[in-house]
Amino acid sequence: MNNEKVRVRFAPSPTGHLHLGGARTAIYNWLLAKKYGGTFILRIEDTDIKRLFPGAIEGILDSLSWLGLNWNEGPLVGGDYGPYQQSKRMELYRNAAYKLLEEGKAYRCFCEPKELEERRRIALKEKRPPMYDERCKKLSKKEIDELLKMKKPFAIRLKIPETGVTEINDLIHGKIVFKNKFIEDFVLLRSNGNPTYNHSCVVDDNAMKISLVIRGDDHIPNTPKQVNIYKALGYPIPKFAHLPMILGPDGSKLSKRHGATAVGEYEEAGYLPQTMLNFLTLLGWSYDDKTTIFSKNDLINKFSIEHVSKNPAIFDTKKLDWMNGYYIRNLTVKELAELITPFLQNKELVPKKISKDIRSRIEEIVPIIQERIKLLSDVVPLTDFLFKEKIKIEEKALKDAKKTENKEKIINLTISKLASLKEFSKERIEKALREVLDELSVKAGKAFMLIRIAISGKKVSPPLFESIYILGKDRTIQRLTEFKKYLL
Repeated sequence: MNNEKVRVRFAPSPTGHLHLGGARTAIYNWLLAKKYGGTFILRIEDTDIKRLFPGAIEGILDSLSWLGLNWNEGPLVGGDYGPYQQSKRMELYRNAAYKLLEEGKAYRCFCEPKELEERRRIALKEKRPPMYDERCKKLSKKEIDELLKMKKPFAIRLKIPETGVTEINDLIHGKIVFKNKFIEDFVLLRSNGNPTYNHSCVVDDNAMKISLVIRGDDHIPNTPKQVNIYKALGYPIPKFAHLPMILGPDGSKLSKRHGATAVGEYEEAGYLPQTMLNFLTLLGWSYDDKTTIFSKNDLINKFSIEHVSKNPAIFDTKKLDWMNGYYIRNLTVKELAELITPFLQNKELVPKKISKDIRSRIEEIVPIIQERIKLLSDVVPLTDFLFKEKIKIEEKALKDAKKTENKEKIINLTISKLASLKEFSKERIEKALREVLDELSVKAGKAFMLIRIAISGKKVSPPLFESIYILGKDRTIQRLTEFKKYLL
C-alpha cells in the first residue's frame, strides 16, 4: 500500500445514531490512515431527506470524537475537497449524470414509481428477477422530445453493458464476479433531481481522491453498480474491502433485541472509549490467536486488512464487560474519580459543582470499588449510600437482618464501640468491630452483614470497614441507631 496515497473515508448517513457496525468501519478506516500516514475523511451522506434524523449529525460527530477517531478532513475541520456534506454538493451529482446522458452512456426514464412497483410485483410473482425492463432505453428521439415537451418527469438511468462481467478484486473476499445481465440499468438521478446513493458515492469518492473504500459487506451488491459508474465517467477505480457482518450471540444480525446497538448507549452505560476501540477492532480482525488487549498505538501499528476475516463476527457482551473491567482496573485513582463523577452527578448524589471535599470523598471511594466494577455506572448502586442523607432498606436485606440472632445486641455494642473511638481510622474501626464478635461470640459473616445492611440498606456494598470510614463516625452511628426501629 502506497503510504503517500492512502485516502480513506467514513461516510455515515444521519438517519439515526452511530451504530456499532458503522463505528467499526470508521475505526478500520482510521487505523489504516494512521498506520500509513494517510488521510481519514469524514463525509456526511444526507441526500435522503425523508430519512434524516434530527440531531443525528451532531450525535455521529460526538460518538466518533468519544472513540478518539479524529478526522483529517470533514465537518468542523474542513479540507481541500469540501464541503463534506452531500446536501451541499448536489450540483456535482447532477452535472455528472447529465454528462453521461449527453455521452449516450445513460438515458432518461419516464416510468412512474407506481408503474415500476407494479412491474416489480409481477416479476416476483412470475419468479423473474425484479429488474427494470429497459423500456425507456428503446424510446426514439421523437418520443423523448414529445415527453419532454409535455414536461413529463424523468429519472436518469445508467446503461449497463448487456454482456460480459463486472469484476471486483476485494481485499478481504478476493475476486468477486458479477454477470452484467443481472445488473439492471439503475437510477443515477431521481426525477426530483436528487442523486441515488451509488451515484453520489462514486462522484464524491472520486472528487475526494479516495484510494480505498472500506465498508460493510452489505454493500457488496452496490459495488458492481459503482464500478460501472466509475468506468462510464472515466474515473480511476479505488480498491475495495468489505467487512464481515457483526452478529448477535444467537447468530442473527446484531439488533436492538440483543441489547444496545448505538455507540452513545455504551458511553451512557459506563463503557470506556479505549474499551470500545479495542473490542470493536477485534470484531473481524485478529493479530494472533492469543492477544486481546491492545493500546491505541498497538492497534495502529499492528492492524492490517489482510488479517480481517471473511466470516461474520459474534458480539460477545461478556467479553466486552471483562475488557471494560480490565481497563477500569488500570486507571489511576484520579482518572477513575474523574470518570465516575458524571454518573454520580446524573443521579444527583453529588452537586454539579464539585468542591474539594466532595472530590476527596470520590477519590477515597475509588480504591474500594475499582476491582469490583465492570461499568462506570456500577458506581451508583454500589456507593449511593455513601452520599445520601437517608437510605432505603432493601426488602430482602431487611428480612435477612431480622433473622439474625442477637441483632439488637450486635447493633447496640457496635454503636458503643464506634462512639468510644477517639481515632476514627480503618484500623481502629476493624479492631472495634472484631471486639463485638469476641464479646458476643458471634460469627463475622452474620454480624458484619447486619451492620452492612444497617449502614447501606443492602447486602452488597464495598468493603465494610472502608465504607464506615468514608461514611464517617456521626453518620454511621446515626444509621445504626435508626436501623434499630426496623428490627422491631
